[in-house]
Amino acid sequence: MNKAKLLIQDKVPEAWIDYNGHMNDAEYVRAFSRGVDQFMNVIGMTEDFLAKSKYTIYTMENHVCYLDEMKLGESFEVFINVIDYDIKRIHLFFELYGENGKRAATSEQLLMGINQEEGKASPFPEEIFNHIEELATKHKPAENPKEVGRVIGIRKKK
Repeated sequence: MNKAKLLIQDKVPEAWIDYNGHMNDAEYVRAFSRGVDQFMNVIGMTEDFLAKSKYTIYTMENHVCYLDEMKLGESFEVFINVIDYDIKRIHLFFELYGENGKRAATSEQLLMGINQEEGKASPFPEEIFNHIEELATKHKPAENPKEVGRVIGIRKKK
């Protein structure tokens, strides 16, 4: 089984704490957004690459599951797995873990490659696509986590 790739190690800052005394829901999304930035660096989409190529990635869809509270100063890590990809898109799954292995949140995301000069979806440049393939080979789960593909709604009892 492939292991998720570690992208971020950090601590919950005071600015991320809300009136309930725990990490605000928007800050989980911020942590996952930082994960996307790190993912881009891993596949070679550095600031220099972005400026020269006029090619970037947009988030098309994001589904966050909040599983446990994070507290002020708590250490956390963000991991990534590749669920699927094609020449223009990548389906990623992020997990945020707190101290003692606490699984605090997940984020399933669909990202798309964008040609900024044309303002539309465009295939990944070859060198970026090669990095995506390599990442998928090393960090694709043997079985999708239960949160992948979830549909939001209220279950009716029969």
